Order: sequence, then structure tokens, then C-alpha cells
Amino acid sequence: MTSVQLKGILVGIKFQIPNSDWTIEESIEELEELSKTADITIIEKLIQNRDTPHNKHYIGKGKLEEIQNIIKINAINILITDDDLTPNQHKNLEKILNIKVLDRTGLILDIFAKHAKTFESKLQIELAQLNYLLPRLTRLWTHLSRLGGGIGTRGPGEKQIEVDKRQINKRIHVIKQKLIKVKQTRDQQRSNRQTLPIITGSILGYTNAGKSTLMNTLTNSNVLAEDKLFATLDPKTRKFLLPNKDEIVLSDTVGFIQKLPHHLVKAFLSTLEEVTFSDFILHIIDASHPNCIGMINTANEIIKSLNSDNKPILYVLNKSDKIKKPNQTQKLLENYQPQIYISALNKTNIHNLNTEIENLLNNFQKIIKFSLNYNQMDIINLIHKHGTILESKYEETIKLTVKINSIVGEKILTKAYQPKH
Repeated sequence: MTSVQLKGILVGIKFQIPNSDWTIEESIEELEELSKTADITIIEKLIQNRDTPHNKHYIGKGKLEEIQNIIKINAINILITDDDLTPNQHKNLEKILNIKVLDRTGLILDIFAKHAKTFESKLQIELAQLNYLLPRLTRLWTHLSRLGGGIGTRGPGEKQIEVDKRQINKRIHVIKQKLIKVKQTRDQQRSNRQTLPIITGSILGYTNAGKSTLMNTLTNSNVLAEDKLFATLDPKTRKFLLPNKDEIVLSDTVGFIQKLPHHLVKAFLSTLEEVTFSDFILHIIDASHPNCIGMINTANEIIKSLNSDNKPILYVLNKSDKIKKPNQTQKLLENYQPQIYISALNKTNIHNLNTEIENLLNNFQKIIKFSLNYNQMDIINLIHKHGTILESKYEETIKLTVKINSIVGEKILTKAYQPKH
């Protein structure tokens, strides 16, 4: 049995008072890229000028009639709106147009469902889907492929399953309990990792900026890297050595996107916690994109919501080989410091990137004094490995004055003085 080809129409509103760093044209173009990632072929894109969305059906009646004609002529079977719809708008549009309607959040959830691989991310997506679905139930039934599958366009057989609010709330409760257990396990693993004298960093940024490609280039690994939005959903962690032999643990994170609702960010907060607990951030940016400033601002807003904007940040300006106006781009991005231009795909300037990471971390060199017992040779070996001993005294205890990266030094101090079990 062959699946039905999804042919879509995109609809957005150009507000008289702009509410974003993005023009409506840029936002619609991004929505088309999202649609492609969800295997939807876009036939038409429409924009309406309005002060606010129509409270009943998002767009005005005239534009609605135009869409009805386009649907008939082109056999379109799905409409996607650039903004989130209220449950009432959603229901009315489907009733009037007699085709499937998705808003931006519904489309993103569908893509998330496609790309989730780990047990935790599948649970997170299912929970987000059910919370999205709950206010959209009509007469106790709706389109739902299967719990945990795509709610918008995919799922085996596209079955209609009768679900009621009680069933959904029960399932939500079960998922939340499972996520609590997963979080406890991950917290323990992270706690164990935090005691190791290793510097941890997070690669983050706008979706499709090149995070996975950079991860592969720095760590010689094979994390999935595709020219698609949200190709990476599950965070990956890899080790690599800086030229000065410092060992770094890097985590790749889910990409950010504009108009990502707060509740959806919250749904993936546990995945983004790697950023919260990392020692520094590599903020990777597609410097060739016309609206790279909007992408930076979107990512910075989420970094701030994670209380991580006070961490050391290096702006990695990727895809330098694709920049059409280098002088203009450099002037546009000159305030984002420290920064370095690279091409992760072509491995251009990667050696200098490693040096910039070293420089970023060298700012945290400090003098730390240790007082250790003679049976703590494991700690002394760590100090020799990661620091420079400036002074040593062998008395009742071993007293060491050490120049060391404060991040590593604090972790060694914690390890040295933690209670023995």
C-alpha cells in the first residue's frame, strides 16, 4: 500500500506591528523547510496583512475563499499556518476547508516524532503531543496515529483512534512518572561525571547551523548530520583533546527555532539540561544565512531561559565558505565576541577554533592551594596531569600551590574532600 502524497499550502500573517526579528517572508521560507523535513510538498504560499489573527479562522474570509479555490485546483490535502492556532481556529479551518490543518507547533511535533531515537525523547514527544491534543478534542475523538507517533501527518495507517480526556490524562500521568525515573538516572550519571576533573562544553545554536557536523569534525565521530531542520534531536556526548592536551567532553543539543512555544521548550528542558550543567558553550551560527542575527537572538533567548547566559561563550561562525558578502557579514556580527569563522564541513580553520577554545578556558586559570594526605596519590596525580605545581611542602600533610584551570581545580577539590563511602 502506497502512502498518500502530502501536498500543502502555507499561510502566514504579516502583522502591521512586527513582533519578531524575522520578516514574514523569512518565517514562511523556514516553514517550507520544516514542511520538507516532514515530507510535505508545498504547492502555494500565502500571506495576509492583518493587525491580529481572525479569532474564528486565523485569516479573513476573502483569503479563506482564495485558499478554497487553490485547494480544489491543486488537490491540496494539508494546510499549515505559520502561527499557532487556538483549538477553535483549528476546528473551524478543518470544517470549512475539509482538509487536514496543522499549525507550526503541530508540524514541529510531527518532525520531533520522526527523529526521536532514545526512550526519553520519545516519552517527551509523546507528552508534548498529548498536551497539544487535549484542548483540541472534538466530541471525544480526533486524529491520532498512535500514542507516541506523529499527530499531524504520519503514523502507521493513519488510524482514527477514539480517545477521551480521561484516557489521555491517565497516559500523561504514566509518562510523567516514567520521565521522573529517567531524570533520576540521568542526574546520577551527570553527578558522577561532574566529579571527574574534565571540562564539559555544549554545542548549541539554531537548527541546521551545523552543530552535528562540528561535533563530528572536532571529535572524529559520526553523529548524524543532515541538511534538514531538526535532524538531530537526541543529545550526543563525545570526548576530544585540545592541542594543549586538555580533555574536553562536548554535548550536541537539539536545535532552536523561532516561534518555538514556551511549553515546547519546557517539554525538552531535561534534554537541554546538558547546557545548564556545562562549563562553557560553543554557540554555532550559520553566518551565511540572511537572518543570522534573528537566529542568534532566538538561541540567546533560550540560553537565557536556561540561566546559562553567564557561562563562557564562544561564537562559532560556521559556513564561512557560503558567505556572499564577507565584509558586510563581519560588520554585522562584530559585536558577538569572542568569535571565530569556520567551515565545519570543509574543516576550514578548525585548528584555530581549538586554539580559541583554549584561550576561552585560559581565562579561568587561577592559583589553588591543596592540603592532602599522603594516601591521596590519586589526587596528586590528577593535579600533576591538569595543573602546574608552583610550590610543594611535605609536612604532616602535603601542601601544594597549583596553577590550574579553575573549572578543573574545583572538581579536583570536590573529589579530594568528598566523604569516603
